[in-house]
Amino acid sequence: MLIRNATMADLPAIADVEKRCFPPQEAATEEEFRERLAAYADCFWLLFEDGRLVSFIDGMATDEPDLRDEMYADASLHRKDGRWQMIFGLNTLPEYRRRGYAARLVERLAEEAKRRGKIGVVLTCKERLVPYYESLGFKYEGASSSTHGDAVWHQMRMIFPA
Repeated sequence: MLIRNATMADLPAIADVEKRCFPPQEAATEEEFRERLAAYADCFWLLFEDGRLVSFIDGMATDEPDLRDEMYADASLHRKDGRWQMIFGLNTLPEYRRRGYAARLVERLAEEAKRRGKIGVVLTCKERLVPYYESLGFKYEGASSSTHGDAVWHQMRMIFPA
């Protein structure tokens, strides 16, 4: 297993994994990933097994405390020195799930965010995933105002100890 930051060369593999993990109305497009990689590749962590991309996590940094839908589509909203690390997606190919890969990526993202001076991490998820993210140290904050992909989302937050 190898975890590393993404490069533009990883774009086709990232887009392919995204398509396999999210329904079309929720999945980021290859062009959106291109813009995200150009703006904040250091906020993408990829996990490879036997040389194959099997899981990844991405998001941007911001001073805004809540994840807004506009953040998904507008990479220019990234603030390198922002206080919060957002998570837009945590993807693991179906045949590689239940191996701890997603948890390892959340851990890596949180470690890096803390090292970079962030005060915490914010994500939104479907209701069925709330207990999973709670098991990783996130606190449930209730239904999100997000309507991304015409779905109901729930906001989760991890605050780092001072």
